[in-house]
Amino acid sequence: MENMLKEFGISGKQSGVSTGQHWLPGGGPDITSWSPVDNNVIATVKSASKEDYDAIVVTAHEAFKTWRQWPAPRRGEIVRQIGEALRKYKHDLGRLVSYEMGKSLQEGLGEVQEMIDICDFAVGLSRQLHGLTMHSERPGHRMYEQWHPLGITGIISAFNFPVAVWSWNAMLAWVCGNVCIWKPSEKTPVTAIACQRIVATVFAANNVPEGVCCLLTGARDAGEWLSADTRVPLVSATGSTRMGKAVAATVAARLGRSILELGGNNAIIISENADLDMSLIGAVFGAVGTAGQRCTSTRRLIIHEKVYDAFTQRLVLAYEQLRIGDPLDENNHVGPLIDKDAVAAYLKSIEAIKQQGGKFLVDGGVLEGKGYESGCYVQPCIAEVENFFDIVQHETFAPILYVMKYQTLTEAIAMQNDVPQGLSSAIMTLNLREAEQFLSAAGSDCGIANVNIGTSGAEIGGAFGGEKETGGGRESGSDAWKGYMRRQTNTINYSSSLPLAQGIKFDL
Repeated sequence: MENMLKEFGISGKQSGVSTGQHWLPGGGPDITSWSPVDNNVIATVKSASKEDYDAIVVTAHEAFKTWRQWPAPRRGEIVRQIGEALRKYKHDLGRLVSYEMGKSLQEGLGEVQEMIDICDFAVGLSRQLHGLTMHSERPGHRMYEQWHPLGITGIISAFNFPVAVWSWNAMLAWVCGNVCIWKPSEKTPVTAIACQRIVATVFAANNVPEGVCCLLTGARDAGEWLSADTRVPLVSATGSTRMGKAVAATVAARLGRSILELGGNNAIIISENADLDMSLIGAVFGAVGTAGQRCTSTRRLIIHEKVYDAFTQRLVLAYEQLRIGDPLDENNHVGPLIDKDAVAAYLKSIEAIKQQGGKFLVDGGVLEGKGYESGCYVQPCIAEVENFFDIVQHETFAPILYVMKYQTLTEAIAMQNDVPQGLSSAIMTLNLREAEQFLSAAGSDCGIANVNIGTSGAEIGGAFGGEKETGGGRESGSDAWKGYMRRQTNTINYSSSLPLAQGIKFDL
């Protein structure tokens, strides 16, 4: 691990505050990054002071004046080179993601692949930032719309995807002509520093202005600076619903824009017409992948009463085969939770389930002994509950899976929708009518609705995000790029007179 850190120029104590190639001293408190894998210190990072923040914003604002005038395909070429650099560092960066966050190595490598994929998407997008043309009601006039960059994009990312979600925002923002200030989670600052160094090398080789890519490591106050700053027209925030509500209120109070990707309480409906083998794979990976710390993790299984017993029996057997341990060992399925606070929240949720009348099919608990010395490894568990239980209505960022029965599909969809969150959802069925009903306007109310795949994981080609307390934002693919730009309607008069719209007469 030490050699890998040196590959990214990381050792001992160092600044986590940068305007690109230039690293500021970091006048804020030290942040120590501990690995949940073995409880060892990865590095100590100097966080930003308010003075550091103001210096970053000034530099970014000046960089925007130049960067916005670079042709979009030229900006896309820079992003293409970032993608190539990420391919070069994929293995080392994936290992670092796994070690600092605790997700399995395969998931860490997959996260870096997401970054590469969004680079590819953004390169193509750089030649497709198109508007519309409209026919004017006035003779000798032409109307059209075009899209311009906003300015500074503030990006607040969460620990569970310490690099991928930043890239979803940054690559699109850059090809759209914006500059970025990234505030990573204080729980995973080292992977952010590694990404900053990779990007800075590419930017330096292409004479990109200092300030296009900025890093702002800090705690909650750093995010609050971004949210309240009128110089930052757009803030994209990923995290809890509580955090998102605070960001949304602050940004809206100054009439700024926000893109919010917040909590999920995702369900899979297991129909009596489901392929149970396929359903088992989707349910188990969705529930235990990243130790249940994905916003798209499967929290609830809504199972038809005719297949309930058979499916839950298979589910219990599958959980008995899970290998929990060092996520860098590719033989293991599940790594640790991010820290001791997450473990405490997991244990508190288990107690709440018991108090509210839940019955455990697979018991939970903290794992002890050789390989579990960090105290962050827990047993994925399964509980029979009712959907209306208070604990079920909340997102628990841990490998706790709730199971419940249904009789009719209408009932199942109502249960699926009857939570405050609306991110991801799925139905497992070989019945076309059931699938179409689930995807209809009267079906799932989530931003993501899948058929015969689980809730967890998403391709970058589609817009990612959800409704209700998930925030309503969209990132990544489709036309999510429009969230990073401002629309301008243009009318050109090429006639020799000045007719007014709606036939209004104004003669002098």
